[in-house]
Amino acid sequence: MLSNAIINITNLRLRTYIGFNPEEKEKQQDVIINIEIQYPASHGFSEDDVDKALNYKTITKQVIKHVEEGKFLLLEKLVADVLEICTLHPWTVYAKVTIDKPHALRFADSVSLSLEWKKD
Repeated sequence: MLSNAIINITNLRLRTYIGFNPEEKEKQQDVIINIEIQYPASHGFSEDDVDKALNYKTITKQVIKHVEEGKFLLLEKLVADVLEICTLHPWTVYAKVTIDKPHALRFADSVSLSLEWKKD
């Protein structure tokens, strides 16, 4: 018996306005997005039918549009928004989003925040 299919979108590199310091509000910064979405494997596996699978390209396009057109004071808000996009599809049973903000701290490669959601 199949359980959940797991989609991983790895290192989606985008630019957005993120932060509350004056220079952060005026200049776009890089963010790196990692997404995991789980849905029942029964969808799309038995018939090789695109309409019966969760379309990760559609979700990714929604994430790109939201991130690139948005302005965010907090990393928490950006992560929560992306997570919400990932949970909109009715088949989604679990989603996790981690977003890295490279060079946010002087002596660190990045600062990241993760949020996850699970259907009750």
